[in-house]
Amino acid sequence: MPTEAGRRTILAATSAVDVAATRRPVQPIPAVRRPPAARVLSPSLLLLILIGQACLSARLIWANTAFQDEALYLWAGRLELAHWLHGASIPAFPTYFSGAPVLYPPLGALANSLGGLAAARILSLLLMLGATALLWCTASMLFGRRAAFFSAALWAALGPTQQLGAFATFDALSLFLMAAAACCVVRAGQSRQATGWTLAAGAALMAANAATYSSLLFDPVILALAALTAQRQSGWATARSRITSLLAYLATAVAILVKLGGPWYLQGIAHTVLDRVSGSSPALAVLGQAWGWTGVIVVLSFAAVGIGLVCETGWQPRLILATLAVAAVLVPAEQARIGTLTSLNKHADVGAWFAAIAVGYAICRTISLLRLRVLQVMACLTCAAALYFPVMTGVAQADALSNWPNAAAFVTWLRPVADHRTGPMLIETPSVAEYYLPAGSQWKRWSSTFNITLPSGHVVEHSGQIGFPGHPQTYRKFIVRGYFSVIALDHGLASALDRVLIRYIERDHDYRLLAIVPYGKSGYSVWVRTAAR
Repeated sequence: MPTEAGRRTILAATSAVDVAATRRPVQPIPAVRRPPAARVLSPSLLLLILIGQACLSARLIWANTAFQDEALYLWAGRLELAHWLHGASIPAFPTYFSGAPVLYPPLGALANSLGGLAAARILSLLLMLGATALLWCTASMLFGRRAAFFSAALWAALGPTQQLGAFATFDALSLFLMAAAACCVVRAGQSRQATGWTLAAGAALMAANAATYSSLLFDPVILALAALTAQRQSGWATARSRITSLLAYLATAVAILVKLGGPWYLQGIAHTVLDRVSGSSPALAVLGQAWGWTGVIVVLSFAAVGIGLVCETGWQPRLILATLAVAAVLVPAEQARIGTLTSLNKHADVGAWFAAIAVGYAICRTISLLRLRVLQVMACLTCAAALYFPVMTGVAQADALSNWPNAAAFVTWLRPVADHRTGPMLIETPSVAEYYLPAGSQWKRWSSTFNITLPSGHVVEHSGQIGFPGHPQTYRKFIVRGYFSVIALDHGLASALDRVLIRYIERDHDYRLLAIVPYGKSGYSVWVRTAAR
């Protein structure tokens, strides 16, 4: 019989073994055997991917003037900063912005103040590089480093990914935050005590939803990943706890947003997400464009689901793969339902981020089926070389996505006209001019063909729908009484409203045509008021 001291020694040793077992590192969720060849793929490959992605996006940073969305958000951020610092009045941005105007716009405006539009676009590039790094980390935890390499490389090669890295809007920020939330829930799923990681995931998810409301579409994907990874490690009780925590964080975020922003934010969310007006694009046209950008990833991700059904024994890996694949079709399906192509490339890129993880698994699992190590190495090199084709396709797509009309000539011509007059101006789409011109800070002077801004700052909008042209009779009343000192309309735009307004202006002898300024494929006809009323 062991002595009392011996029993104490045995108990101490047993406790030490139990503690060591609970701290044992968790293996990747699916039972993927990592062959020795996988060790060659070190994190240094991530650096190569990031360098390549940076080069592909950087060539677009100085390629064109600001897009209308870029100009709008950077201009709004400039006004928000002036409001915070000096108490200046600002428009009701929350009522029609598709993201909280107090998040990205001021951040982008700060970058713009340091180095202009290029600096704001470089900020987006850094966020997209961060999203790629988070994709590597998430895929590595789920399926290993080999899968992480192919996942990150393929997503970085996509045309929308390249273009968003040189696009100064809230999309890059929201995508980065969504990627951070996904990475945190997977990391939490590998730990029995993961309160900190769950809290970080909730914070990132809240911020992503606030940055752009449309990211709510991917919240179920994050919740599913949180449940599936937690269930495998700690059971359903922990999985339910994680989901409950994340939902509580989201509810808290909505309550805070509504409390701080009031009904304006509710109106903005309703108009841009919940009650979004349907477009006129056929569903097949929407699906066709989405297919051109992410079709390869969609096909390979669903192939990964089939491979998982055959090769995996547990149901958790199979459901994880299915969740990742479904994420790729959420945006195309939703935008096909409402018939709109607006921002399709940007939103679809978020779904492609998730689906790329499944694609990495499919490539990794297929390579692992080869018995000989030399064959595995050759297969890895072949797949890596094949990335040349999606990269070249992505380059062409990114060039096309960045090919909007150059506004340099129009802005240069309009500058003296706007600076030497103090009255209201009606500009077809004024966001670019507001961003570039000093007169842009005088936001009460600017009206568009979507609404009319009064000297009080109130907006006249009789279309009843945000983003749709106003009523011709409303504009006629303002034109007849000489409200606008400058009017600039796109004379090549086949818009019913523009055609009516041009007829009104041509019949009014107090307006004279000053010039036709080149802008895009057509140009802007510019009238000025010559008589005082």
